[in-house]
Amino acid sequence: MAQIVIKNIRKEFGDFVAVKESSFTIEDGEFFMLLGPSGCGKTTTLRMIAGLELPTSGEIYLDGEDIAQRPPSERDIAFVFQMFALYPHMNVRKNLSYPLVSQGMPRAEIKAKIDEVAGILGIQDILNRPVGGLSGGDRQRVALGRAIVREPKAFMMDEPLGALDAEFREHMAEELRALHDRMGATTVYVTHDQLEAMQMGDKIVVMNNAVVEQFGTPREIYDKPATMFVASFIGSPSMNFLDFSGSVAPEQARISLSGQDIAIPSMREGASGELAFGVRPEHVNLSVDGAFRGRVLAAEYLGTTQIITLETPNGELKARIASDRKATVGESVGIDFRGDTVTLFERSSGRALRSALNEGVLGHG
Repeated sequence: MAQIVIKNIRKEFGDFVAVKESSFTIEDGEFFMLLGPSGCGKTTTLRMIAGLELPTSGEIYLDGEDIAQRPPSERDIAFVFQMFALYPHMNVRKNLSYPLVSQGMPRAEIKAKIDEVAGILGIQDILNRPVGGLSGGDRQRVALGRAIVREPKAFMMDEPLGALDAEFREHMAEELRALHDRMGATTVYVTHDQLEAMQMGDKIVVMNNAVVEQFGTPREIYDKPATMFVASFIGSPSMNFLDFSGSVAPEQARISLSGQDIAIPSMREGASGELAFGVRPEHVNLSVDGAFRGRVLAAEYLGTTQIITLETPNGELKARIASDRKATVGESVGIDFRGDTVTLFERSSGRALRSALNEGVLGHG
C-alpha cells in the first residue's frame, strides 16, 4: 500500500473549473474521505487520482512517483463504483477472477485467491450464482472482492453504498470499515453523507464549489471548523450562527452579545465588522437566571435528548439538551454558552477567526 500526495491539482472542462488548486496528503493505510455536496468536485478529484481524468495542472504522487499524466493501467489502483459495474453474463466467481485472468495468473493461484477473498467477504455460498439475481448488498461485496483480489496499492470508492437502503447502508459501512482495518489498505472514499464520513474516515477533506474548505480528522472537522460552510455541513443540527456586529482584538477572551458579557476562546487575530458567533447545539445550555435570553419556539423530542429552537435578539438558536428538561413553547429562558467551544466567523468570507480553540488547524484549503 502507499501514500498519495496531491499538490495543487486543478481540473477544467472548457470554461468550467471542476477542481481549483487542491493539496492534501493521504497517508499509507488511511481510510480517507472526500466529502461535500453534489457538484463540489469530489468525484472529479477521485477520478484524477485513479487516472480516469487527467488534471489540467498539478501533481499526484503514488508511492513517491508522479502519476498525474499516467493512464489508469499504470497506476495500480482499484476503483469501486456506486452501481457495482459487474459483468451481468458472468457468475460471481468469474467476476472475481476476471482481473486475475487478464493478468495471466495461473489457474490454481486464481482459485486460491478467490477462495481467500470470498472468505474475507463472506460470499463463499454465492460464488457460483449469477450476479443478476443477487441483492444490492451481495453485489456490492462482489464489486469489493473484484477490487481486493488485485492487491492494488490503493482503492478508490465512489459512493459505493449510495444505491443501498438506509438500514443496510449503515450495516455495510460498518463492514467496510472493519474490512479496511483488517487489510490496512489505503482507501479514498467519496460521499455526500457527513454521517458516513464521520463514522468511517480517519481523515476528511471537505469540498465546496471546487475548493477544499478543510482537511483534518473527523474531530477537528467537527470541533474546529475552518469555515461557516464546514460548520453548517457537518452536524445535525448544524452549528448555530448568531449575528455579531463589532470588533475583536488579539488575546480578547470575552465579547458583548446584545449587551451581555459572553466568554469566547482567547483570540489569536483581530477583526471588525459583520461577524458570526458560532456554537454547536450541544454546547448551548438553558438556565433560569442566564442574562442572555431567548424565547422557546419549538421542542423536538429525540428520546434521550431534545432539540429546542429559540428566538434570540441575535437570531434563531438550537440547543440540544436532556429530554427531561421541560421547555414550554412561548416561555423566556436564560441561555449559557460553553465559552471554550465558541468559534467566531467573518461573515464576508465565511472563514473562522483564529483563536485558542482552532490555532494550528485552519488553512488547509
